[in-house]
Amino acid sequence: MGPPPKFLNMKILRTLTRVCVNDLDNTLRFYERLTGTKAALRFAMPAVGLELASVGDILIIAGTDDALLPFRSTNATFLVDSLDDYYHFLVGNGGTILRHPQPVPTGVNMTVRHPDGSVIEYVEHRRVQQTTVNDPEKEEVSAG
Repeated sequence: MGPPPKFLNMKILRTLTRVCVNDLDNTLRFYERLTGTKAALRFAMPAVGLELASVGDILIIAGTDDALLPFRSTNATFLVDSLDDYYHFLVGNGGTILRHPQPVPTGVNMTVRHPDGSVIEYVEHRRVQQTTVNDPEKEEVSAG
């Protein structure tokens, strides 16, 4: 047996299950009723034809079938404390960067294929107050 694995200081803060749909409003109402939780986040990404919302640990991604196609192959979303640290770790440990770090409405993300074949989106949120659908006083977050 070799030495025990070295644990890193990086943290996956949350894992989101992704649900891809064509109708955000009806799907959002369903998941809010199912979980007993209001959406914590909702924003548009017009550059790629999507609208996203999160309810608990569920990330709802809405758009046309064509707009959703590149996102359906992603297995999960990991919210992390440092995208840069994960980037270097994954590159050095057999991960394949499918989409390099890029700005998104909530911060910065990248998509990686793990050595086991799973495809994961990594997101580091900005350290500023996020817009929620429950606070009409704040402006809606949008790409662009």
